[in-house]
Amino acid sequence: MPGKVNPTQCEAFTMVSAQVMGNHVAITVGGSNGHFELNVFKPLIASNLLRSLRLLGDASASFEKNCVRGIQANRERISKLLHESLMLVTCFNPKIGYDNAAAVAKKAHKKGTTIKEAALNLAVLSSEEFDQLVVPQKMISPMD
Repeated sequence: MPGKVNPTQCEAFTMVSAQVMGNHVAITVGGSNGHFELNVFKPLIASNLLRSLRLLGDASASFEKNCVRGIQANRERISKLLHESLMLVTCFNPKIGYDNAAAVAKKAHKKGTTIKEAALNLAVLSSEEFDQLVVPQKMISPMD
């Protein structure tokens, strides 16, 4: 298809991950077969561990170089989506209660508005209360 970009780096990393998981199983089996203070599986363990380290290192470097490098966040879009997110109702749930918070979320979703508009429309919070309670940065930071 014209203009299609295949996610080859993501697919390659997934394949590497599957191989590393397989190597992990082999390492686990090898580790469980040490009897009488002697583990004849040490070469298998070392080989699979080193192979996994190499695979992960090479795949990570390739993924960074060919996929991640140059990606820039669209801060305006992120901010817009954040401030339109229905999950923000959790900020004022303790103040107005679960039922009112749920009503705000349902109204915002149904009408396609922000939760601030829905909260003001339902008269469960004032604009000042909303702005004081809804601070997304507090949702992702440790509590003091």
